Amino acid sequence: MRLLIQFRSLLSRVLDLPPENLIKSISAVPISRKEEVADFQLSVDSLLENNNDHSRPDIQIQAMRLAEKLKCDTVVSEISTGQGTVNFKINRELLTKTVLQQVIEDGSKYGLKSELFSGLPQKRIVVEFSSPNVAKKFHVGHLRSTIIGNFIANLKEALGHQVTRINYLGDWGMQFGLLGTGFQLFGYEEKLQSSPLQHLFEVYVQVNKEAADDKNVAQSAHEFFQRLELGDMQALALWRKFRDLSIDEYMRIYKRLGVHFDEYSGESFYREKSQEVLKLLDSKGLLQKTLKGTAVVDLSGNGDPSSICTVMRSDGTSLYATRDLAAAIDRMEKYNFDKMIYVTDKGQKKHFQQVFQMLQIMGYDWAERCQHVPFGVVQGMKTRRGDVTFLEDVLNEIRLRMLQNMASIKTTKELENPQETAEQVGLAALIIQDFRGFLLSDYQFSWDRVFQSRGDTGVFLQYTHARLHSLEETFGCGYLNDFNTACLQEPQSVSILQHLLRFDEVLYRSSQDLQPRHIVSYLLTLSHLAAVAHRTLHIRNSPPEVAGARLHLFRAVRSVLANGMKLLGITPVCRM
Repeated sequence: MRLLIQFRSLLSRVLDLPPENLIKSISAVPISRKEEVADFQLSVDSLLENNNDHSRPDIQIQAMRLAEKLKCDTVVSEISTGQGTVNFKINRELLTKTVLQQVIEDGSKYGLKSELFSGLPQKRIVVEFSSPNVAKKFHVGHLRSTIIGNFIANLKEALGHQVTRINYLGDWGMQFGLLGTGFQLFGYEEKLQSSPLQHLFEVYVQVNKEAADDKNVAQSAHEFFQRLELGDMQALALWRKFRDLSIDEYMRIYKRLGVHFDEYSGESFYREKSQEVLKLLDSKGLLQKTLKGTAVVDLSGNGDPSSICTVMRSDGTSLYATRDLAAAIDRMEKYNFDKMIYVTDKGQKKHFQQVFQMLQIMGYDWAERCQHVPFGVVQGMKTRRGDVTFLEDVLNEIRLRMLQNMASIKTTKELENPQETAEQVGLAALIIQDFRGFLLSDYQFSWDRVFQSRGDTGVFLQYTHARLHSLEETFGCGYLNDFNTACLQEPQSVSILQHLLRFDEVLYRSSQDLQPRHIVSYLLTLSHLAAVAHRTLHIRNSPPEVAGARLHLFRAVRSVLANGMKLLGITPVCRM
């Protein structure tokens, strides 16, 4: 932020400190609805070297001494002290001109060019997300992995990293033994062709019930999977058919979600390499055989049952953990990543801890570059037809409900493609509800809350973006060549400018903890500020100079709003 650089160099001269030492000590002040606040604050605590040696009163005295040292000038118009801080109010016309110019000039890069990100090395990052199971419909539980992984990949990419998005399909394992046997018992080729995923799901449910009651069915499933592992042509042909039909269906759904992948991988890719992993574990003396004939790795070294990880069945076939080890080793060879992020539900926390630990004891130091981003469970998501089993039901429900909402609102514009708009607005609603809290939290799903047009919802964000876009359409861009900063000194304008000043800090916070809620909270506040300004700062019937300045302000808001929404995986709509 240009204004911040100017301000920091001024402070560094007075404090006799290099400007880079002040980067983390100065921050924009969050706006307050109750009172006008300063623009920047300097944290005295972070300036003092041995924080623990300083009690609060000492910090307060230091803050006051520091404030006395500093003088107002053409940049700073007011200096005061807060709780352990020195607060600065910037010359209002300078604030207006610098912030708006930078938003317009930087465009989609606004906030990302900040000094907070300077010196960050460009990294090779692998993000594994979504990862549904082949031949089972895309379960709603995969929705969270898909949208969270997409957000993380978007953010890392925006920061200039080289990101590889991997969809690691559950396309191997005992479920294929069950499915292969189930299809031979209950499958119909014509149903498979006309409605593949629905039919495969029905077969899978039915064979699971049968296997629980009939040992012969369970044994047959076990034998079918063994045939797959040994490369039996007939078994593989059926498996490949299930896989291909499923991937076609997934790709169609990802397109609706606005999500893409660089690589469709799967557990099946590693069935041979997982045997190499077992040999490596054995050669290092880490593999132990149990009385049942399975192979395990004792991660505790002292027989602690909670630290024992099974890596091979008694018949020699591989397990999920073995294939994950093989996949991680293969990706390191292929991508030489600096970071690999796995996005799955919190139920897999122990699994990944064990996988990373095994990689370490196998001698792969890069295991510390692997990270699991866990998330909580969505509860109570139902459609009008009952419990949700499949994501597509949710997408269809969103579109239907949103179309009905839009039809009932008198201000709804005539749309070229109402179905598409309804889906984009509905997806925004779903994503914002999901991203508002901590990712690790479970949350109760509510259709009513999702589709509120007022309050902190995705519908409100889309409505704000469409409304601001409509202003530009109505009044044209003739006003946008230049503007008079003196025309934007109302409290509503200043609050927006102060908020725009903070965008880089919010992006930085999300980049540190990979939580989208910081960006969501920021965008909702920006939309509320824009709504207040839209009601009070009229463009129609205002003098041209005033109208032009206000249009400039609203254009900047729309630009930052769109940038933030795209990072979250939302496509901003221009009409609704």
